[in-house]
Amino acid sequence: MNLHKKLVSRDELSQFLADKLQISRINDYCPNGLQVEGVEQIKVVVSGVTASLALIEAAIELQADCLIVHHGYFWRGENPCLVGPKYQRIKKLINHNINLYGYHLPLDLHPEWGNNVQLARQLELVAEGTFADQSLASYGYINNSELRTVGDLSRWIEAKLGRTPLLIGEPDQPLGRIAWCTGAAQNFLDDAINIGATVYLSGEISEPTVHLARESGVAYLACGHHATERYGVQALGQAIAEQFGVIHHFVDIPNPV
Repeated sequence: MNLHKKLVSRDELSQFLADKLQISRINDYCPNGLQVEGVEQIKVVVSGVTASLALIEAAIELQADCLIVHHGYFWRGENPCLVGPKYQRIKKLINHNINLYGYHLPLDLHPEWGNNVQLARQLELVAEGTFADQSLASYGYINNSELRTVGDLSRWIEAKLGRTPLLIGEPDQPLGRIAWCTGAAQNFLDDAINIGATVYLSGEISEPTVHLARESGVAYLACGHHATERYGVQALGQAIAEQFGVIHHFVDIPNPV
């Protein structure tokens, strides 16, 4: 750790993150890396889940030079025009010379700072392997012998994440192989069934997923998109602080989804 530099250039940080997150190797539906250019020298980094106006205003209050998020801008298929709320967000970033970096799937997938890895650490899940598209999801078991049923796991998640999961299934169902993927990963339930999972947890759930979970007998725990993805970007921000000696603040903007 470099404790003396306390500054990092925008270009050096961009290259560091591109290399560490291997963004060129991952097929995503948004640009990963620097999305809005700001000041050249960075000494204060703010991290957060989504580049909302509230997060940008918090970054301004903290005198940030750099904002790093999991959910940034310029998604495939979205209206490219800078109007309305999108204009207001980007205008504030530019007016205050704040660099915006966004890392979506590269942050989900990273073996150290990734959302799935960091969520597993929060919940004491032990990964045995990966599955689904681009190996985005993980499976394994929970390293806590006191948790024996799906109901036990649900209460454990509530205590750890600070919100009550939506449980589809029987609370007294015994735990077996647990599969998980943060965020909007309900479409991986089929894959979880195919690898022999007895429980699948993700951030979100959709209407047809409820029926598939009921009919397959695989318990489903929808734990919150935001709640499951708070930890990867925090770990990334902390890694930047340790690497370059800059100041890092994580700002959590509450989100019930």
